[in-house]
Amino acid sequence: MPGAIVESSRWELYRLLGEPRRLRLLGLTSEDELSIGELAELTGEAQPNVSKHLKLLREAGLVAVRRQGTRALARLTPDLNGDPVLADAVRSGRELCARDGSLARVSEVIQARDAESRAFFERPDAGAPGSSGEWSAYLTALRALLPNRTLAVDVGTGDGALVELLAPLFDKVLAVDRSEEQLRAAAERLASRRYENVELVRAEYDHPSLAERVTSLGGADAVFAVRLLHHAPQPQRAVSQLASLARPGGRVVIIDYCAHEDEQMREQRADLWLGFERSELFGFAKSAGLIQPEVFVIPAARYGPGPDAHLQWQVFAARREDEEIRES
Repeated sequence: MPGAIVESSRWELYRLLGEPRRLRLLGLTSEDELSIGELAELTGEAQPNVSKHLKLLREAGLVAVRRQGTRALARLTPDLNGDPVLADAVRSGRELCARDGSLARVSEVIQARDAESRAFFERPDAGAPGSSGEWSAYLTALRALLPNRTLAVDVGTGDGALVELLAPLFDKVLAVDRSEEQLRAAAERLASRRYENVELVRAEYDHPSLAERVTSLGGADAVFAVRLLHHAPQPQRAVSQLASLARPGGRVVIIDYCAHEDEQMREQRADLWLGFERSELFGFAKSAGLIQPEVFVIPAARYGPGPDAHLQWQVFAARREDEEIRES
């Protein structure tokens, strides 16, 4: 039994429960958590009177009241320790409310809470998009879907577009690029986001210093490389280098072009390779010791308006074998 009741004389409890209005409040708050305004509507009492009676019930430990902004919401204290007098009081209060119809109206009062919200979303401008940064909040919610999210490495980060997506998902992100100019652009892009978990690293993807930094952090849960492979002098070796950055069980995710014949990409974009066949990517995975490889095409509507939008993009993903599985 709540302490306030224990300390009171029994006759004081009987006196408290001898008021039908207070019994009705017990009955209504046993049905659901209700605001003072809602209780006033259900009981037909003025809000000051409801507040006065709720205060007495709260001080006795029978009703819990919490504030949410300017509103006060009341509910029956969940644990009354099976006191028969209190149980009978709640039952009597519910009977009174059932008789006057207020108990049945509780569900209507609760449904009416979103009347203003419904009206708002019926307005023509209600569907207007929010701030451009909302997606960051949505991505943060998706963290729960990742089994491991300690470290991600974005190799060839460019202006940091992918890092914007990774930062809300992982505890730490290394954004790696060999170009100081690209890293400066990434820093400018990320500055407004205030991502304190992003570290910009100037290095070649195969330089020992990068491997040492990733190893010091325990290895990457995920290694990403977007449109890097077609610039790599030795694509197969590049995949092996990316795989070495992943911890056992970690993932390697590469976005690059499907095989194509647009020679202008060599001349205009300095591409070394005109995309890759699925069979090539599966061969790279096997050579790098990666398991469970998969390759799938990205729908063209998601490419954006860039100079390579006419090409077909694909995702190559695979997992570094877990050492425990290998040993078994």
